[in-house]
Amino acid sequence: MSGSDPFCPSRRFGRGAALTLVFASVLVAGAATGALPGDGGGRRATSERARATAPTSNPEAVRKAAEEAMAAGKSPLEAAERAVSRSGDRWAAVYSEGEYEEFAESLDGQYTGVGLQARRERDGRIEVTEVRSGSPAAAAGIRAGDRLRSVDGRAVDGRPVTEVVSLLRGDATDAPAGTTVRLGLERGTRAWSETLRRARLSTDSVTVRTLAPDVTVVAVAAFTKGVGDSVRTAVRDAPAGAGIVLDLRGNSGGLVTEAVSTASVFLDGGLVATYDVDGEQRALHAEPGGDTDRPLVTLVDGGTMSAAELLTGALQDRSRAVVVGSRTFGKGSVQMPSRLPDGSVAELTVGHYRTPSGRAVDGTGITPDVEAGDSALQQAETVLSGLGDAS
Repeated sequence: MSGSDPFCPSRRFGRGAALTLVFASVLVAGAATGALPGDGGGRRATSERARATAPTSNPEAVRKAAEEAMAAGKSPLEAAERAVSRSGDRWAAVYSEGEYEEFAESLDGQYTGVGLQARRERDGRIEVTEVRSGSPAAAAGIRAGDRLRSVDGRAVDGRPVTEVVSLLRGDATDAPAGTTVRLGLERGTRAWSETLRRARLSTDSVTVRTLAPDVTVVAVAAFTKGVGDSVRTAVRDAPAGAGIVLDLRGNSGGLVTEAVSTASVFLDGGLVATYDVDGEQRALHAEPGGDTDRPLVTLVDGGTMSAAELLTGALQDRSRAVVVGSRTFGKGSVQMPSRLPDGSVAELTVGHYRTPSGRAVDGTGITPDVEAGDSALQQAETVLSGLGDAS
């Protein structure tokens, strides 16, 4: 179990649903949105598989509850949360205005934090696994392998990683860039404290590496703004004839527009997905002109969900990629954000999407063409070699 401060849900995220796929761009201009990754203490753990199709919500009922509460001098946000809870909509969430703005900013590839990534060891200790270059943590000399003992005086041993990361980031409203956080650290026999000043940092949603001379791995951690262009550049810059491994393991969603843009890198136009909003059928299409010749393998696992499943389903259904790994999460519901009278935002399920062949994903996930566990990357390389020979 691991986590990093870009992707930690705030305290209210913990009471809502996780990792949503939102098609309506009512509040995030021109973009369909979804939440970024989290684990155990987040809005919904990625290890938990959806087992039933999510019910839809009644936006008018939620809005009415908020309006009545406001007229009575009570909290519209809390009234909306109660209405959502009664609806049984497991993917719905209600945010304060500041929290939703922070959420939207994160999808632009920005976050407020100190630049640490950590994991919880089996004995409950929290270990730093990565320090972002140029971050406050890097400037303080914190290194991978250091043990994080406390945050602002609170012991962190045994806490879920997302809770620790939430402490690092602070509340979306009360701990903006420039606020400080004090860390208790340990390295070998040395124990010390560091006071860091939170900063606005950028996420690296796309990483590229060469696995072999004829294999390029393009890993997409989340569909934040610009991911489609980054993937296109990576594919264009790969050696001629090299196969591509599109690694979507642990990718729990993001901007649906970016998932469609990524599909356009590998497809020459055509259908990516269909979805319904309040019974009205709609469709998403790839742009023409994608690279349809390079051998392509898509890596997935139980943490692949939402917009990442939408992309995987399109590439699989259209016989563009061989999917390797384990069954995906099964998050195929559609959420729509709605502004409430006090400025807070209710994000409610209004429908579901299907792959180009008409497969429903919600509650079932996507079954890979080739099952693989810990050796998935090696299996992907083997599959690519066969695809290269076939071409």
